[in-house]
Amino acid sequence: MKSPNFSHKNINFTILQKIKEIYFSWIKISDNIPKKRQYTLGNKIENKILELLEISYLAYFSKENKVEKISKCITVLDLLKFHISLSWEAKLIPSKQYEETSILLAEVGKMMGGWKNSLNNPERKNHSF
Repeated sequence: MKSPNFSHKNINFTILQKIKEIYFSWIKISDNIPKKRQYTLGNKIENKILELLEISYLAYFSKENKVEKISKCITVLDLLKFHISLSWEAKLIPSKQYEETSILLAEVGKMMGGWKNSLNNPERKNHSF
């Protein structure tokens, strides 16, 4: 019996929305990164965000290998967290923006983990996270 208030599609779509939010936030942040670093670490971060968005999109609409795709998303997300942390340590982004971005990344991480767990445990599929 399916719970009326729960839909994996809605939760997963929310992940895509959150990643878009991270991307739009990063665009504003990257405008303030010195040009010299904007084309190195700044671009690397932007490319990781876009890669995460792309793989998440594929996982969302995929009928096959969903768990593998979500696992890849989690790996890319972890690398993204590392690169953003590195940019903060190098004082390329302010603490406030780092904190805001880190919170969004943590939310996406929890959602990805929940998505993966729901696919790995089909008997719990119809329970809310």
